[in-house]
Amino acid sequence: MKIAVIGYSGSGKSTLARTLGERYKVPVLHLDTVFHAANWQQRDRQEQLAAVETFLDGSDGWVIDGNYTDLLYRRRMEEADRIVMLLFGRFACLYRAAKRYRTYRGRSRPDVAAGCTEKLDWEFIRWILHGGRTRAARKRYRDLGKAYPGKTTVLKNQRQLDAFLAGGQRYG
Repeated sequence: MKIAVIGYSGSGKSTLARTLGERYKVPVLHLDTVFHAANWQQRDRQEQLAAVETFLDGSDGWVIDGNYTDLLYRRRMEEADRIVMLLFGRFACLYRAAKRYRTYRGRSRPDVAAGCTEKLDWEFIRWILHGGRTRAARKRYRDLGKAYPGKTTVLKNQRQLDAFLAGGQRYG
């Protein structure tokens, strides 16, 4: 099983990816760990690409969480057996990000690079509420769903996510 988990910041992509990785007993790649080095510094692009390519080439099954459209996005979507989009509302994502901040404040989460301490600053809040929800981003999600309708699941709230995890219901 190969699953791509994409969606808005704070929607729960990493948590879902971990859950699905455990369920299907496949390795999980959190793209935040590939993109960032310590202190939220961006890694070298060639290093990022090599890490993702090595992961894809070395696994018969996987879960990859994160958007990062410049990190073999097309290949990931084409190879995925299932694409799960977490398109929760902006305030639900902000609430989840704040909850995550309270849990990991001053520490690094397991799904980010070592040395990237959890933060919730105004820049990230603006990204959650506006910057990550541009017209182009929304169009990219719509287009992806149209390109891969048979393997795309769109989840817009916790109730849908719970139902998906409980029984694999599909949403459009």
